[in-house]
Amino acid sequence: MPGDAGRAAAEAGRNDRAAPPRPTMAAAVPDEAQAAAARELATKAASLDELKQIMDAFEGCNLKATAKSLVFADGNPDADLMLIGEAPGRDEDLEGLPFVGRSGQLLDRILAAIGLDRRSAYLANVIPWRPPGNRTPTPHETEICRPFIERQIALSRPKVIVSLGGPSANLLTGSPDGILRLRGTWKSHTTADGTVIPVMPTLHPAYLLRNPAHKKLAWRDFLEVKAKLRELGSL
Repeated sequence: MPGDAGRAAAEAGRNDRAAPPRPTMAAAVPDEAQAAAARELATKAASLDELKQIMDAFEGCNLKATAKSLVFADGNPDADLMLIGEAPGRDEDLEGLPFVGRSGQLLDRILAAIGLDRRSAYLANVIPWRPPGNRTPTPHETEICRPFIERQIALSRPKVIVSLGGPSANLLTGSPDGILRLRGTWKSHTTADGTVIPVMPTLHPAYLLRNPAHKKLAWRDFLEVKAKLRELGSL
């Protein structure tokens, strides 16, 4: 039924929302000046280590006030493949690493199926701080964090990006479409210096845990990724 498809598309764009919402202290909504500050600071980072230090010291995003950890990255920053999700969940916030817990275990199995692991891939999120109660990040919060993930991509220089979930795909490709429409078709992300990187939008592992019948769709997407990496001499 159309209603079921619509609900599935909406759910597919969500990140890991396993933990129920919980009361959090109110945080002020930042203004455009803070987004501008993030853009200025991000351009100053000459390395990933510098970028991480800048992000760790940045006070312009209200999400930092309620998060336990800065969830910067995991894996190999020199890898040809970069995987980017939306935002950390509870497990990620506790460990300070992206894609841990059940969704991370599933992602590890998917990577293994195409001959890769966390030593041969680089993992990050658009938003580096967990939104309180695992709520969806606001558009303003996303815009504040955008310069950081864009600089992270530019500094790590992957040959291929996999965007996990709708919000990541929308930000990286500029397309407003839902993930069920976007997935399976190569898009692109252009860095500040004009480098064009192919992007494969696919379903987030947390969504696949809730909708196991769609694992076959993600598998097709990762077969495309494997073929692209092989074409580029990365496998």
